Amino acid sequence: MKTRSEKDLIGSLEIPDGALFGIHTLRAVRNFSITGLPISHFPDFIVALAMVKKSAALANFDVGALSFQQLRAITAACDEIIGGEHHSSFVVDLIQGGAGTSTNMNANEVIANVGLRSMGLPAGSYSDLHPNDVVNKSQSTNDVYPTAIRLATLRLTEKLTSAMSRLRDAFGDRADAFVDIAKVGRTQLQDAVPMSLGLEFRAFASGLNKDLQHLRETRQLLLDVNLGGTAIGTGINVPLGFAEKAVGHLNLVSGYEFRLADDLLEASYDVSALVSQSSALKRIAVRLSKISNDLRLLSSGPRAGIGEIILPAVQAGSSIMPGKVNPVIPEAVTQVAYQVAGNDLAITMAAEAGELQLNAMEPVIAYNLFTSIDFISHAMETLAVNCVLGIRANEVRCHQLLSNSLARATELVPLLGYENAAAIAKTARTLDMTLNQAAERLGFTIEQPQAIDGQRSA
Repeated sequence: MKTRSEKDLIGSLEIPDGALFGIHTLRAVRNFSITGLPISHFPDFIVALAMVKKSAALANFDVGALSFQQLRAITAACDEIIGGEHHSSFVVDLIQGGAGTSTNMNANEVIANVGLRSMGLPAGSYSDLHPNDVVNKSQSTNDVYPTAIRLATLRLTEKLTSAMSRLRDAFGDRADAFVDIAKVGRTQLQDAVPMSLGLEFRAFASGLNKDLQHLRETRQLLLDVNLGGTAIGTGINVPLGFAEKAVGHLNLVSGYEFRLADDLLEASYDVSALVSQSSALKRIAVRLSKISNDLRLLSSGPRAGIGEIILPAVQAGSSIMPGKVNPVIPEAVTQVAYQVAGNDLAITMAAEAGELQLNAMEPVIAYNLFTSIDFISHAMETLAVNCVLGIRANEVRCHQLLSNSLARATELVPLLGYENAAAIAKTARTLDMTLNQAAERLGFTIEQPQAIDGQRSA
């Protein structure tokens, strides 16, 4: 294999001649074989890095720190990466030591070598476009990396909000379809009061809508960035006016409205916005797990369980029990919820470990945050398309369970008082009677209540 030689403070290495990455990236690949997932696994993160680098180059040109030729080479390279090219050259494991330095160097080297190619020069001829001195000018990993994490999170969250909206609307669709189907409402898994199946599904939709609004609110916290703060937020090696111009260009390049943090020192080690985002994801995951478990309970049976709804049969449920169909989609979604909760704990611990002027644990925060967003987005798409939209009501079963339950006893309280209603319910339960039969036995005459929405009728 033809190679080129590159040198750093550790020594020299032979780089595959056609590789767009360089010596710093190769060392990181050898040092960090952790997850098996390179940063190319998260294309939004690569795009975010390229957007930050492009914005920094534009700001450097504005303040006279880059030549037009250098600007043109860097921005052309970044545009190619933003357009989806060269992602396979981002080969560093996302979890790494060094607070993300290996990721930043991987980006610097790829951009430099793509830029050199556009200049008609071979990869590695860094005297014409150096990864550190030119591509990384006026920057540090400590401001580029957290800014890119926030931008990538915003981009990923757009996909998440779309998936949430579709799932919410799917439950709303089923709520409309089931609005007139009366059933038993339950508390502590015991018969409680009458309701409609439509109300039950409407509540699922309403809860998801609340979480969607909360997620949109927490996204605002991601818009404060420390770009231009360089190493620890002091702005060392940064030309006057660079930070403001870089953030302004980032807004134009990304389409978001980032703000330069008021205190760049604090912003350089603070990851509370990422913690809040993870917390919002955990909140969504908890709700998804509750909904999925409810769907499993409501569809349990089909003959010996609750069986009020029928989930779409998507695959055979057993290798030994013929005809068995399992609620595999809600089961998968619940497992995603567990994973997201675990990721949130890892993010919490990593955030706590931000000693002094830098949080060196940001790589694991990024890994878990990106993974949680990705998992939840796919889980909600799967739940909406492969399950919720195909749910059918078992109206006969709903009517049967409601007719034989004592759920309507609560509606007797305004008419007969709590003690008399309790006596009727106890008699019905003890003697296996309907409420009407029990009331008649105790000397009361009642009409069969029909309300399913909390309005009394008797």
